[in-house]
Amino acid sequence: MTRLGIIGGGQLARMMAQAASGLDITTTVLDPNADACAGQVAELIQAEYNDHRGLDELAGRSDVMTFDFENVPADSLRQLSERCRICPGADILAIAQDRLLEKNMFRELDIAVGDFYAVNNRPDLLAALEQTGYPAVLKTRRFGYDGKGQQVLRQPEDLEYAWRKLEGHDLILEQFIPFDWECSIIGVHNDAGETRCYPLTRNHHTNGILAYSHAPIPQLNASLQATAQEYLQRIAGRFNYVGVLALELFVVDGRLLANEIAPRVHNSGHWTIDGTVCSQFENHVRACCGLELGSTDTVGESLMLNWIGKVPDPESFRHIEGLHWHDYAKAARTGRKVGHATLTANQPEIFSRGVQQLSALHGGRTLLDWLSA
Repeated sequence: MTRLGIIGGGQLARMMAQAASGLDITTTVLDPNADACAGQVAELIQAEYNDHRGLDELAGRSDVMTFDFENVPADSLRQLSERCRICPGADILAIAQDRLLEKNMFRELDIAVGDFYAVNNRPDLLAALEQTGYPAVLKTRRFGYDGKGQQVLRQPEDLEYAWRKLEGHDLILEQFIPFDWECSIIGVHNDAGETRCYPLTRNHHTNGILAYSHAPIPQLNASLQATAQEYLQRIAGRFNYVGVLALELFVVDGRLLANEIAPRVHNSGHWTIDGTVCSQFENHVRACCGLELGSTDTVGESLMLNWIGKVPDPESFRHIEGLHWHDYAKAARTGRKVGHATLTANQPEIFSRGVQQLSALHGGRTLLDWLSA
């Protein structure tokens, strides 16, 4: 029996462990929190991510390891890689941990990306703003997610506040992208060099946190899917990638611009659990453990809604045909991802009716207007 180790015990690890169970693979997770939600469905080692004893214990219980978040300490990964195979590897993790390295990688691989500039001091920032103009986005190079570690500069008056907020960190100034819509491509790549991609997923964020995902996108221009897949394959091939990889993108005037990568299973792919033959979680486990990749074909049209802060009363939603409920068993907290629901239907009239019912309970005109845009 294969043993899978996961650094991090959040909802992504929880869903990986659930997928692994169906493949007769045992899972152990390492997390500093005793109530880590993945610990309810997998063996839990409670330890800090830089605790050598805990890391050694995880390596001893694993044949292969992966992670459910990008900010794994580099020293921890080096320690583990001496004892156990880690998928994906440390090289792409280092890229994903630094926005400047990430943007430079896009350029090196001829992947379209907006303008960006390294900011090491205030004169650098002023020089960069002369190139980008306003608006622009000032970000920390490291440890930013869900809208954290960034400030939008819409006018010169915003500069002082943003600088006070972020100075002391290595920074990057990015061109503000007036995108038409946001999307992501999720694919899985294995040791044999095989890549399978899911349909391009359209995404909507609220306060920097993913609120809705929709796939497959009706009447999608086929060239966008082909370009997104080509971009993902370039990255996977460059790093001999093993596992699921997500690439977040902007659509601007009919073309794609890369935003960032996530070398792991991704929130915008949660709909694949109920909306495809083989979910991103199962395919990640399959790739890491050397199993044949599963089909990424869809079983209908899907709409995923994130539950942020607290999970609504499921009884209010039970009448909606084709709705699948996922509660992460996490304590309610402002801004925290605590669950999601996915509406999946292979008949347009059932999907449309479900969307109307969902909008009446959650999202209202925002959801309807976004879907119809």
